[in-house]
Amino acid sequence: MATIFTRIVQGEIPCYKIAESDRFFAFLDINPLTKGHTLVIPKTETDYLFDLSEEEYAQLMLFAKRVAHAIEKTVACKRIGMAVIGLEVPHAHIHLIPINRESDMLFSNPKLKLSTEEMQQIARNISETFKAL
Repeated sequence: MATIFTRIVQGEIPCYKIAESDRFFAFLDINPLTKGHTLVIPKTETDYLFDLSEEEYAQLMLFAKRVAHAIEKTVACKRIGMAVIGLEVPHAHIHLIPINRESDMLFSNPKLKLSTEEMQQIARNISETFKAL
């Protein structure tokens, strides 16, 4: 059975898309820790990030780096934090989280409640910046 992330890539489940290539996909987390919290995934369904081939892993990181630069230029923050937890969805993924302090990265923090319009605007802004890089 396809993971929720595969279903997002295939267009079966809507998302706030940031960027896409032939191999990778980035979209806003629907339960963000901060504004601009983004997930970056390989389109190929692999459960564990460190099970990706070396080439796929390296290319994913380069794609994520470009997405992180777009977020950083769009969302007011000091840095983009990166987290790999990998237990919540059996599909390799990276969390890119705009942060101003280390505690912004705590997954036990309350999640933001943003309107559909705000999520769409954030996604649009980051996506436009990504395309301009």
